[in-house]
Amino acid sequence: MRKVISTSQAERFPFWRRPIFLLFLMAFAMPIAFNTWSALLNNFVIEVADFTGVEIGWLHTIREIPGFLAVGVIALLMLIREQVLGLVALLMLGIATALTAYFPSFGGILTLTMLSSIGFHYYETVNQSLQLQWIDKERAPQVIGWLMATGSAASLLAYGVLVLTWKAFDLSYALVYMVGGGITALIAIYALVAFPQFESPTPQLKTFVLRRRYWLYYALKFMAGARRQIFVVFAAFMMVEKFGFDVHKVTSLFMINFVINMVLAPLMGRLVGARGERFVLLLEYAGLILVFLAYGGLYWLGWGVVVASVLYVVDHMLFGLAFALKTYFQKIADPQDIAPTAAVAFTINHIAAVFLPASLGYLWIVSPSGVFIFAACMAGVSFGLGLLIPRHPSKGNETLLTGRFKA
Repeated sequence: MRKVISTSQAERFPFWRRPIFLLFLMAFAMPIAFNTWSALLNNFVIEVADFTGVEIGWLHTIREIPGFLAVGVIALLMLIREQVLGLVALLMLGIATALTAYFPSFGGILTLTMLSSIGFHYYETVNQSLQLQWIDKERAPQVIGWLMATGSAASLLAYGVLVLTWKAFDLSYALVYMVGGGITALIAIYALVAFPQFESPTPQLKTFVLRRRYWLYYALKFMAGARRQIFVVFAAFMMVEKFGFDVHKVTSLFMINFVINMVLAPLMGRLVGARGERFVLLLEYAGLILVFLAYGGLYWLGWGVVVASVLYVVDHMLFGLAFALKTYFQKIADPQDIAPTAAVAFTINHIAAVFLPASLGYLWIVSPSGVFIFAACMAGVSFGLGLLIPRHPSKGNETLLTGRFKA
């Protein structure tokens, strides 16, 4: 059995053996596989499997089922340490991504998507929990901002290689998926072998946790999951279907997003520390309302590809502000609730994600602009909920209505 080291004891280790370095290594590894999959997905399914909006909707519905079942992490934590579970899930994501192009049928793509999604969602559930357990509240906004910048750097590196080599060397989908997924899998194996088991300062509950005083956090997570699907599923699909973007153009757009995130993510962390979660989340929601309405304008007013590209970049940038929801929860939570609540919140986040892509896929066939108007309405609901966040949230001061909703 691997030696268990407390996070306080680990502070005496060299930096490359500390918990914070493991978080940065994981933040670097995951986007390589996930964003390689994302960058190629729309072109791959359209060119190889002849997908329409209906099939892409079903694919993303299947992809989100493991997120809906993320509450199963609680049961797994009774059998396996949280750190190990996260790395095994990361390994699963890498292997499934590497094999994606070898099963180009509708059923094959859905099967590999399900497997990679189990890895991604279980990894993300554990990763978010470990971040909030291993990083001090005072440093969390800044450090999480740097973790986001690290993920963007990894994605930029992978996408930069893809842009430079896709056409120049006539790369195949199979090769790119294999390399991207393989790198993530190798990093996961290294992390499993090289690091000791770190013990968090507060032992985590291994039971289902659903507390009334976290109701606003749950509501905001639900709305975030619903909105996110519009961006992930239909905004990128629009760039291929309506404007004919090929792989290197889609990837170039992603690269712009990640360059901006590398620069802005640490600044966003400072902004959360200076102005608070309420200000940053309201900024995100107000911006998303305008962006989704403008997406509709691409169809009503015939705006061109330049406007669409700018909107896509701004959209991605605004979603980067969502990490303020993590630090909001960290401030209001009992320390022992972090792991089980991360699992419950991930499930809540994916309730709408399970049915929205498939149902909106049918709406997309009739009215693509209607999909984006629906998203703008959801962003409006989030803005209304965000107004209930206190300027200085804490346990006992979870919302502006705390006096009416006591735990």
